[in-house]
Amino acid sequence: MLDTLRRIVQEVTSAENLDQALEIIVARVKLAMGVEVCSVYLKDKQRGENVLMASDGLNPESIGTVRLHAAQGLIGLVGEREEPLNLADAPSHPRFEYFPETGEERFHSFLGVPIIHHRQLLGVLVVQRLADAPFGEDSVAFLVTIAAQLAGAIAHAEASGGISGLNSRKGRRSRSAEPLQGQPGAAGVAMGTVVVCYHDADLDTVPDREVQDSRAEIKKFRRAVEAVRAEIQAMLVRMESVLPAEDRALFDAYLMMLEGDGLVGDTIARVRKGNWAQGALRDTINEHLRAFDAMEDAYLRERAEDVRDLGRRILTKLVSEGPVEPRKFPTRTILVGEEITASMLAEVPIKRLAGVVSVRGSSTSHVAILARAMGVAAVMGVSDLPVGRVDGRKIIADGYTGRVYIDPPRRVRDEFRHLLREEQELSKELSDLRDLPAITPDKVGIPLYVNSGLLADVSPSRRSGAEGIGLYRTEFPFMIRDRFPGEEEQYQIYRQVLEAFSPAPVVMRTLDEIGRASCRERV
Repeated sequence: MLDTLRRIVQEVTSAENLDQALEIIVARVKLAMGVEVCSVYLKDKQRGENVLMASDGLNPESIGTVRLHAAQGLIGLVGEREEPLNLADAPSHPRFEYFPETGEERFHSFLGVPIIHHRQLLGVLVVQRLADAPFGEDSVAFLVTIAAQLAGAIAHAEASGGISGLNSRKGRRSRSAEPLQGQPGAAGVAMGTVVVCYHDADLDTVPDREVQDSRAEIKKFRRAVEAVRAEIQAMLVRMESVLPAEDRALFDAYLMMLEGDGLVGDTIARVRKGNWAQGALRDTINEHLRAFDAMEDAYLRERAEDVRDLGRRILTKLVSEGPVEPRKFPTRTILVGEEITASMLAEVPIKRLAGVVSVRGSSTSHVAILARAMGVAAVMGVSDLPVGRVDGRKIIADGYTGRVYIDPPRRVRDEFRHLLREEQELSKELSDLRDLPAITPDKVGIPLYVNSGLLADVSPSRRSGAEGIGLYRTEFPFMIRDRFPGEEEQYQIYRQVLEAFSPAPVVMRTLDEIGRASCRERV
């Protein structure tokens, strides 16, 4: 059964749209369980109804036409209880509702299980048999497992096509205003066109291959490294006028990795042992990734993606046969990807970047921090985002709530346009007041300080007119490392903060008494 379950989930996940996903579900489950009928009812939240969206065994003409109110029939009962309902003779149940167009009067046994995703009821998965006997425990467990595993896949497919009901028997659906939920990464609202970031080369699929001329292979590898170095240096120049030095440090780290003996030297050593450059690079990157994955600190584990990104870039140069055509970015580009890296962000012209949406990552991801520093809206951790199907589509990314709307209807677009106008008006008003002293009507001055803990917050705070730092959390350098930062390292961090706000006051909350004494001595 586990193999059957795995195959069904894989097929559903790879479906092109929701219609196809549902057809796969009902056909495969019917076959696996040996029943006469398998059907899927999905919840139409706008109308408060359960809609028969797919069936293998019922009259095909009933698909899309049979609708039950949320509390109606056995489907409504399963949804209310959010638990399986196993009946030997469904027609005798007081909640049974008969729809002549389905042709289900012949079926007695009924097993319905809820489809739940992120504690939200998506619908009900049903199987029926002619026999008047309840389903066994194994069948119940299998269907419950199927529903649980398929819930995410259905939500994923639903995000591409909507679920506000069928407009015709051909299965055409109207757009849905239901957003996908992620985490707020950087405040703001982005309305624009999706540009999906993807990797031209996959390190995991590279095979081992012997080489006879290791010197020629090393030369090829070094050319690829030099090409990547030139790209990153160009990115660094492009970002110089946008980001402060501390936020551009990641690109400097990329360059250091390309110049050091770690990544480059280890790969060359593997080539000399007989593996070709692609295989040697794969092993070197994986070795570095294992080191990052073993770290307990979540922030440092996320840095592994930067190493993986660098490896992919080198691999792309190794396998490319000619110059890669530069990507085209719309006027209001919203960058979308499984995991956005800092270098992907830097490839977009600053004036065209409206927002960032990432399937993985959190508010502490480096890209989220960079987006905040750049004043670009970002939403992270949108696990249900169908990345492969949104390129070129219109979306709205709400960096305040962490919601993403794909092809939103007019009323949703109008609401967010109104919000954007209000934001622009408020920003202009605040900008006009930025350099004025904060004084109450009775002439009492109140200084406006900012709370901070990251160097990336310093420049935006100064641009906003902050008169100092009311609380700088010095524990942050400890939280984002797998070791205690040394005294000199802490001193350099605090010095940058103090110089940025000088002569304005900066209040630092030290981590412990030793740190406090050290801070007084040096600062």
